Amino acid sequence: MADLSVSELISLAEAVGIISTLFVIFYFSRKGVKAVSVDIETKVLNDLDEKIHGMAEMLVERPELVKVLNKSQSSLSPDLVFAYYILYACAHAFHMRQRKVLSDNEWAGWLRWMKSAFDGGTVGEYWVKSIQPEKWFDPAFQDFIDNEIIKVNKV
Repeated sequence: MADLSVSELISLAEAVGIISTLFVIFYFSRKGVKAVSVDIETKVLNDLDEKIHGMAEMLVERPELVKVLNKSQSSLSPDLVFAYYILYACAHAFHMRQRKVLSDNEWAGWLRWMKSAFDGGTVGEYWVKSIQPEKWFDPAFQDFIDNEIIKVNKV
């Protein structure tokens, strides 16, 4: 092997240092882009949730407006409208957990709250008998309620 002079070794070390620095920068920039992507998705989901929140408030105040969403039901009881409202809040928390926005402790609190609502209130009865979740909620949330909440509480 050829002998390398000190200046050549220093030049080689500089090149290795620059290349390794580029890899570190690339790694952390990808990690940052992923975090920004999750933040944007979360903001969009929160914006949509605010719109649902506003509509739900209107429906709680005036249940006869439900015919705009479902012609077969000219009006719903305020209890059923409120059950939808509760379920949309639970769905929002579930989606925030899927995106890893909620910490384990926050999720544990939401999980307890949901289980208590289904166990002690009538929201579970509405879910099973009146809501038709396949029409109004995404399949992942429906499976979560059916397999983790209702299964545990046996509504």
